[in-house]
Amino acid sequence: MKKSFILLVLMFFGVFSAFSQTTEAEESVKKLKSDIPDGWGKGGLFSVSFTQVSLTNWAAGGQNSLSGAGMISLFADYKKKTFIWNNSLDLGYGLMKQGEDKVFKTDDKLDFVSKAGRQASKNWFYSGLLSLKTQMTDGYNYPNDSVTISKFMAPGYILGALGMDYKPGEKLSVFIAPVTGKITVVNDDRLSALGAYGVDKGKKTLSEFGGYIRAAYKTDITNSIAFQTKADFFSNYLSKPQNIDISWETLLLMKLGKLITVSFSTHLINDADIITAFKDDGEGVSKVQFKQILGVGLSYKI
Repeated sequence: MKKSFILLVLMFFGVFSAFSQTTEAEESVKKLKSDIPDGWGKGGLFSVSFTQVSLTNWAAGGQNSLSGAGMISLFADYKKKTFIWNNSLDLGYGLMKQGEDKVFKTDDKLDFVSKAGRQASKNWFYSGLLSLKTQMTDGYNYPNDSVTISKFMAPGYILGALGMDYKPGEKLSVFIAPVTGKITVVNDDRLSALGAYGVDKGKKTLSEFGGYIRAAYKTDITNSIAFQTKADFFSNYLSKPQNIDISWETLLLMKLGKLITVSFSTHLINDADIITAFKDDGEGVSKVQFKQILGVGLSYKI
């Protein structure tokens, strides 16, 4: 447990130092923070992109393909005096058909976060957080599309945390929670029997208790370029605290005109409980997962 606490402290100072420099614009945001009116603030972004390739007697070879991807990012924030409540929902989904192959997924994400807090000092808040991460449809180990390897809430990750939230402005939030419960859900009989996603064979949940850090930063680089990033770190006090679960996502949006948007997103996952490969002797191993999506398409700001 002591080693886990030290690692979490080091992660906090690493994240904090990366964002500790402030610009004049950020200073003005701080000054105006107290002037933000009470009540609800809502909004979001919808984006969809398509790619199509058609080949006829193409000597260099290749296959016809059609792909599409969509993203919805919504938020609803509430403020009343010293109380704040932030809610966000991110959905992502993508499909692709190549040649004579069947349609398969390229993206599938459901990420909901709700965080409430009461101001303790100028930039610190006593806070509690609840989050849910899962996917919406069945997943397969392509090209084998007859056996599912994931489903809605298989896995699903439910996390509840209590701690302190550092908010020097509207752009940055660093939430530090020494008291955190994490539940991994595998709501599928076959996957449960295999012990998928770290649950014991035949069980459908895995409960963990540990420490958690969530850092989130967003900014408008220019009037037409927006950037946001968020990173989650979790260490289980009770079992192998040195194995820190990491989920780090970034999103860059560049707007061309009123509706056309270029989006570039990445997602890195490091979780020792998720088997991603097998050795020659059949033993499962966990490796760092990385996803990158580049899209050009239509967008609409809510």
